[in-house]
Amino acid sequence: MSTGTPIAEVTGLAAPIGAPALIQEPGTLTAFWRRLRARRSAVAGLVIVGLLILMAVFAPGIAPYDPTATDWANVRGHPSFAHPFGGDEVGRDVLSRIIFGARASLGAGLVSVALAVSLGLPLGLLAGYAGGWIDGVISRLTDALLAIPFLILAIALAAFLGPSLVNAMIAIGLSATSTFIRLTRAQVRAVAAEEFVEAARAMGNPPWRIARVHILPNIVPAILVQATLTIAAAIIAEASLSFLGLGQQPPEPSWGAMLNTAKNFMDQAPWMAIWPGLSIFLAVLAFNLFGDGLRDALDPRQRT
Repeated sequence: MSTGTPIAEVTGLAAPIGAPALIQEPGTLTAFWRRLRARRSAVAGLVIVGLLILMAVFAPGIAPYDPTATDWANVRGHPSFAHPFGGDEVGRDVLSRIIFGARASLGAGLVSVALAVSLGLPLGLLAGYAGGWIDGVISRLTDALLAIPFLILAIALAAFLGPSLVNAMIAIGLSATSTFIRLTRAQVRAVAAEEFVEAARAMGNPPWRIARVHILPNIVPAILVQATLTIAAAIIAEASLSFLGLGQQPPEPSWGAMLNTAKNFMDQAPWMAIWPGLSIFLAVLAFNLFGDGLRDALDPRQRT
């Protein structure tokens, strides 16, 4: 088998690059981690992502207050020792709502991307390897979906399904599926043209085995990178849907919904908007930094 299978860049449209040594060669997991650690921005992004996930998982033990409990003595209260991030329009602790709001944002990002990958990967694999009219039908439908801006499509689907966090996750996942179909198709076509795939076909391996054993492992790295970057876009989409009232419903906390409320109190209580805005910015930046570093670390041409 070849140890240099070309695969395309994360966009699925760029010129092929060498297959990641992480998948192809024994003992290169250490080299992968070395290349990843050499990129400080990627490590910083990974650390922030890890801290956000821990914060979301252990929110009940971390948050100082019930995120839905009101305190009329703390209505639009200034940041203080008791309430470091201040209070909102009905006296709820902003810090506690930020901590619990991470569950909605990260949950939406992870679940929606998992849905998009679970749908887009098999469809892209089928289109890229089967070819013919199957490829034509899937590709044309994918092109039609890609012609609609991602966020606009997510808003339309969420409005059709109804306002809730679960429906927002479904809408975001379906909207991102076309990206993974196109990426997977491009990766499959690049790998399928390689000599080791032709050799496997000549030896009489059935198509399903060639796709599962010889093609799929070589496209996984690009899918992982794209999934990491798409989580950042999904977090923004969830915040946008919640801001519009189509995502997490009150009184449950969501960073986007908190921004929607805070826009009415920018003069009296600017901290109501500052903290959820910074949380969204930090989460999106962290996933983007980690995704960029992951892409570079999976590129065997990087020797640092």
